[in-house]
Amino acid sequence: MSILVVGSVALDTVETPFRREEGVLGGAASYFATAASLYSGVNLVAIVGSDFPQEYLEYWKQRGIDLTGLQIEEGKTFHWSGRYHLDMNTRDTLDTQLGVFADFHPVVPAQYLNSPLVFLANIQPTLQLEVLNQVSSPRLTVLDTMELWINTAYDELTEVMKRVDVLLISEEEIRQYTKQPSVLVAVRQLFEMGIRYVVVKLGSYGALLFGTDGTYFSAPSYPLEEVQDPTGAGDSFAGGFLGYLSTVEPQADQHYSVDDLKRAVVHGNITGSFACEKFGIEGLRSLTIEQIAGRYRELVTFSHFDTNWYPGQR
Repeated sequence: MSILVVGSVALDTVETPFRREEGVLGGAASYFATAASLYSGVNLVAIVGSDFPQEYLEYWKQRGIDLTGLQIEEGKTFHWSGRYHLDMNTRDTLDTQLGVFADFHPVVPAQYLNSPLVFLANIQPTLQLEVLNQVSSPRLTVLDTMELWINTAYDELTEVMKRVDVLLISEEEIRQYTKQPSVLVAVRQLFEMGIRYVVVKLGSYGALLFGTDGTYFSAPSYPLEEVQDPTGAGDSFAGGFLGYLSTVEPQADQHYSVDDLKRAVVHGNITGSFACEKFGIEGLRSLTIEQIAGRYRELVTFSHFDTNWYPGQR
């Protein structure tokens, strides 16, 4: 089952306390598509400039990523430059050059309009709305966003949230958007908008899944000895999340089971962990589904505990 993703494709400059790389393939759609293509076909809607390396286009085609919706315009590809602090959790944006992305308006090709799975990657909410106005009744629509849009496009972001099924959001962002100190209260506030599931991303600590049906699930992260570049961790998480769901059948009501959504969160944590181990998409480029299965089994072992306990037991 193919997945439609609409988002940014970029050429990044990434600096950490240990290394600096230029011209790194980045952007939310790049990470998502590369991760999700391990599971199923991906239909990419984005824009790049005439300077975008042909080798990346060829690689994506080899991975089963359909580029019919990729606009290639004369000019520069979107560029982001950032520097990470020693903890690798905080970063400073040094430079942003929109290039051809400044004039981007997503055009969803006719063959993508009935996509059952849609991912609205982290771009301007007005562009996300343009996508929602084109697609036809997807089975599951997943939204990602960021602090910038909460600060500068709150009303437009709210309109997008009212029209999606699943929201991926960090702990800091959910507090910022809802103005609630408690994540539980914040999630309930989002449910009132019509969102069915909220995934709260906790960075190196994993992720939480909340559902309007009372679902609560805590998925641990995969422990890494070394983090090279966490830039695409969240987008790769989304790729694993929707990638896994693309391989399973929904229930009779066309909704996914809670167990499958839980597994999807675990897959997201795993693909995110691989993305962090190398710069750009390199951690995903040579990744195999067998390696994902290996970490899946390890996470099951790491998080399992004996439920046979009662007060007074010795």
